[in-house]
Amino acid sequence: MIKTRQLRVGSRNIIYALLGMGMLLPIYYLVVTTFKTPAEAAASPLGLPKQLTFANYANAFNAMNYPRALLNNILITGSSVIILVLISAMAAYVIARSSKRIYRWMFSIFMVGLIIPFQIAIIPLYKIIAGLNLMNTLPGVILVDVFCINLPLSIFLFRGFINTVPIELEEAAAIDGYGTFRTFLSIIFPLLKPIVSTVAILDALAVWNDFLTPLLFLQDNKKAVLLQEVYKNVGPFSTNWTSFFPMLVLATLPLVIFYLIMQKNIIEGVVAGSVKG
Repeated sequence: MIKTRQLRVGSRNIIYALLGMGMLLPIYYLVVTTFKTPAEAAASPLGLPKQLTFANYANAFNAMNYPRALLNNILITGSSVIILVLISAMAAYVIARSSKRIYRWMFSIFMVGLIIPFQIAIIPLYKIIAGLNLMNTLPGVILVDVFCINLPLSIFLFRGFINTVPIELEEAAAIDGYGTFRTFLSIIFPLLKPIVSTVAILDALAVWNDFLTPLLFLQDNKKAVLLQEVYKNVGPFSTNWTSFFPMLVLATLPLVIFYLIMQKNIIEGVVAGSVKG
């Protein structure tokens, strides 16, 4: 029995190792290709480079206008995440604590946004943004990213976490003369640190990786984001992969660093928010 169990565990570990290698293979191919010449990449796609060269990264850095595009990405992502955290936390607090039927209906309406993709409303969104004179501006993109794409999920996560906070804390604050807004800022919001980290990470991932919204609402090259710069350097008939892959690495590197810094809180926030619905 012991040998049979060890055999099963060993076989399972081998299968897991093979699956892990299969998932890491595209990443390995991506990173290795960035250090090769076009001829070397064509001759040996999976082989190690004969000589490390960072010329591909230097060329990609200049071709993408990397500092300017990175700044645009940071402005859009940072502003969107801050607005999403504040608005969704306050909206979720009202929905979670109020017993009025209208707030339950509002929550249902928000949840519809998780089901229906925003792409079906691209034409009305385009007309609205144009009517507000926000075309080709960063605030226009931020407005769409916040209210049309990421707000429903943020409210859903915050509401689940707020339901785990004891209501007795708010009752004690009410006895001390706290109003609703002061209770939220002083008592509730400081307790939402795990879910704030979770929502910030998920929203940052979504906004940073959003390609369609900047493509539609930003036509000025000076306001382009990283993914737009990557897209502009793709040839219509052929693509130089040794130049294209470094662009992908440079575009995703800041987000990977952000995720590594914030990942400690994401599981805690999701699990805590799933205890009560």
